[in-house]
Amino acid sequence: MFIKDIQRFSDARYKARAYLCYLFSRNLPNKLPGVSLDGIKAGLDKIAHEIESFDAFYVLDSNGIQIEDSMSLNKEYCAGKGENRSNKAYYYRAVREKRCILSDPYPSTLTNELCVTASTPIYDEKNELKFVVCVDISLDNVLELIAPGVAEGYFGKFLKCIYSAFAVALFMVSAFLFIYGVSRFLSNSLMNINVEEMFETTIVLTLALAIFDLVKAIFEEEVLGKSNQNDDTDHNKTMVRFIGSIIIALAIEALMLVFKFAITAPDHIINAIYLIAGVAMLMVALSIYLISVKNKASK
Repeated sequence: MFIKDIQRFSDARYKARAYLCYLFSRNLPNKLPGVSLDGIKAGLDKIAHEIESFDAFYVLDSNGIQIEDSMSLNKEYCAGKGENRSNKAYYYRAVREKRCILSDPYPSTLTNELCVTASTPIYDEKNELKFVVCVDISLDNVLELIAPGVAEGYFGKFLKCIYSAFAVALFMVSAFLFIYGVSRFLSNSLMNINVEEMFETTIVLTLALAIFDLVKAIFEEEVLGKSNQNDDTDHNKTMVRFIGSIIIALAIEALMLVFKFAITAPDHIINAIYLIAGVAMLMVALSIYLISVKNKASK
């Protein structure tokens, strides 16, 4: 259950961060003259009326020390004054990045359940750090905040059904190609091997593998909802394998045409050369794609 919830949070994390940071920016004074703790507490009171499902609000000083007890609807959570939180990710990330951040899920010391912390640094008019404001919200409540509406939920289920249908259809195509390729391969005896049929069988099996990789990617990402927003490695591998399989199939076809035309119709060998040139262009395009992805990942 926890793994599924964490995956859902990861998929829609940007929505939760955008909403919570919007509440901070709209209600808390920042980079203004006379920034005070009272003004921040008044802003937190306004935020508490908009999201009643929070665990606790608390304010840290510039060194990460909690200034007062936490503010919470549950009296048991109203504690923590003087606690040093400078080693917490939600403090040093907010200070280092100088913006509102949303932490990864972690076990709460208040509820012993998974929670996340949204925090934002507060500066005075001289751009000096004065406070870091934090709010703890349980993972379940965050998921409720970012849950899709009724229409969006039905539309998402409809899309999953469509993607499932396409995945099944493409899998059937891949299966038929595989069966056809294997049957043609087994029909050749060791003493009477037809090289041209072997080339064609290799092409058929390569295309079957490429389509199967595409089916796997569609089913995992669109139906099962496995997200790769934080790491595009798997998605890039799927793309490279799919395009690579097509390039291999075309290269084998070009090689077969070269042998065929060289023996039977030398004046048509230019067609094989055109196909080889097309394969070369695909390889160049794939190389450019890989370089662009690598440069994007390194930024």
